[in-house]
Amino acid sequence: VALVDALAERRNNRQAAEEYQGCLYTAEAQEIIARHHYRPYLDAVEAQYRDRFPAIPMFTVDEVFGGWQKAQAAHFDDGATFDRIYQPGR
Repeated sequence: VALVDALAERRNNRQAAEEYQGCLYTAEAQEIIARHHYRPYLDAVEAQYRDRFPAIPMFTVDEVFGGWQKAQAAHFDDGATFDRIYQPGR
C-alpha cells in the first residue's frame, strides 16, 4: 500500500489515506482481510486460516531485487523491463 502524495493533495484525502495505511496491518484489519479471502500479513492471523491459505514460498522486494529503488529503475522506469515486454492491444 502506498500513499501517493499528488493524489492525496489533489483529492484532499491525505488524513484518511494515512489513517487507512496506519490500521491496515493491525490484527483486526488483517482478520477482515483473511475473512474476505486475501492472505493476511500477520503470522498470528494467518495461522487461524491455514486451511484457506496453504504455505507458499514468500519473498520481499528487498531480498530479491535489492529494494524498491533498484526494482523501480530496473523494471518500471522508462525503457526498463516493463516497457520492453508490454505490448498494448495483444
